[in-house]
Amino acid sequence: MKTMMFALVSAAWAAPAGGTPRSGVIHMILGAGAVVKLVLIILLFLSIACWAIVFLKHRVLKRASKESSRFLNLFWNSKNLATVYRESKKMQDSHLAEIFRVGYMELGRLTKASDREKAENPNDLEVKMMWIDNMERATRSAVNGEVQRLEKALTLLATTGNSAPFIGLFGTVWGIMVAFQGIGLKGSATLAVVAPGISEALIATAAGLAAAIPAVIAYNHFTNKVRNLETEMVNFANDFLNIVKRDLVRRSSQTMSSE
Repeated sequence: MKTMMFALVSAAWAAPAGGTPRSGVIHMILGAGAVVKLVLIILLFLSIACWAIVFLKHRVLKRASKESSRFLNLFWNSKNLATVYRESKKMQDSHLAEIFRVGYMELGRLTKASDREKAENPNDLEVKMMWIDNMERATRSAVNGEVQRLEKALTLLATTGNSAPFIGLFGTVWGIMVAFQGIGLKGSATLAVVAPGISEALIATAAGLAAAIPAVIAYNHFTNKVRNLETEMVNFANDFLNIVKRDLVRRSSQTMSSE
């Protein structure tokens, strides 16, 4: 986008040695028809929106990775899940902290339900293993929610990448059609007559590519990044569930031994 803007400014201010203003890009845009101008405006808005998403998404993913690294360090170096839960509330941008909070709260609800039903064999290992199933469903749902949050607005990048070249092509076809109509009215098809109209029309295709190429690159980059974060979340959820499962088995074994 910066390159395109630089070219626009350069073409607008440049002039030949003779001192006569040269027909630059801006001159051709201003001389284009209403439909071509509308196409260029649409492409400009799409390009601006895509670049805004790129900067915003880069910031969000960078912050999420940074806070998740802090959370992992806290999680693996802490002996108390309650402490981890309390500290994780300060890491609202961490996708891993969110997975942990959801799993921990589900474990807390199951523990309270078991405390209310102590008369019904609360130390039954089979019942406690059912807790793991509940926690697994809760964390899986949390992973899906975090993926949706991280993927938010990426659809516009994909839409721009797919549609911008065709929008630009439409402007080009329309511009060429108008140019040929003008040629027919003038009754001349010399290069001097044909070239200005064709060049004005081709600007729409160039603008479409200028909007689409960065959008496609950004979409592929961020999609790959989100997929990696999704794998990270799934792996962490499995590690967390394994820790809880081992603790439940250990406590159940200790209870059975004491009896």
